[in-house]
Amino acid sequence: MSVFSTIDHLGIAVPDLDEAVAWYRENFGMVLVHEEANEDQGVREAMMKVSPGDEGAQIQLLAPLRPDSAIARFLDRSGPGVQQVAYRVDDVRSAAATLRARGMRLLYDEPRTGTGGSLVNFVHPKDAGGVLVELVQQPAAAELP
Repeated sequence: MSVFSTIDHLGIAVPDLDEAVAWYRENFGMVLVHEEANEDQGVREAMMKVSPGDEGAQIQLLAPLRPDSAIARFLDRSGPGVQQVAYRVDDVRSAAATLRARGMRLLYDEPRTGTGGSLVNFVHPKDAGGVLVELVQQPAAAELP
């Protein structure tokens, strides 16, 4: 039985969010659909659709807000590039419990606030084949900002 319902987004670490948004727009024709700063995670982020009518997975561009953020450390260690694969789940707490029962470590004891008011948690890359896996529970329609 799958823990995930679909791929939500691919997270790409970038040093400068404005430059990256412009590059993805100009070179790939992608559409900016959401931008915000997440102080808790120390990132500025932008969600990009592949095309105006696309309802599939998005690209999340992530730039550091401060030098001690996880994205800043990722950029220092690995440079720009794919930082995470995010999967949508119906219930992030239940998905985390299932994965813990399967022997995986999650980064947080309790979910944190992610993009657009979503709830998120992450599977440690050492337990997921070297990939940082994000679990994303979308907010209910009434909860959207």
